[in-house]
Amino acid sequence: MNTPDFEITLRVYWEDTDAGGVVFYANYLKFFERARTEWLRALGHGQERMRLEGGAMFVVSETSMRYRRPARLDDLLRITVRLVQVTRASITLDQQAWRDDELLTEGSIRIACVDTGTFQPRRIPTDIATRLPAVPQTALPQK
Repeated sequence: MNTPDFEITLRVYWEDTDAGGVVFYANYLKFFERARTEWLRALGHGQERMRLEGGAMFVVSETSMRYRRPARLDDLLRITVRLVQVTRASITLDQQAWRDDELLTEGSIRIACVDTGTFQPRRIPTDIATRLPAVPQTALPQK
């Protein structure tokens, strides 16, 4: 994967692990959610403000995950976010979990912008869309 647009660091706690002492697979989705939320916040967009003031919110509409190596209790993980595609009503991101230089988990997550009242798709608010990083041409899908 290319250079990330954003990253956070987080520690693996007891509550994140399963009976085998490794991070429970679904918790990577939580880690990725935290990174996406902080990425949007770093762009100046709190999701609660978007919901309350703009009547819109992002919901996960598609995920694809690949688990390569386990993370364990007390590991310090680096969770990355890289913008891949933006449409009028959705954003696709590549995300990864790293321990030092070792890739543990990677995924593609699409978040859709929906109306908070109807949950129908709606256009990403202009103030958010205009602050998103440029998507490299090599990352755009081929026609």
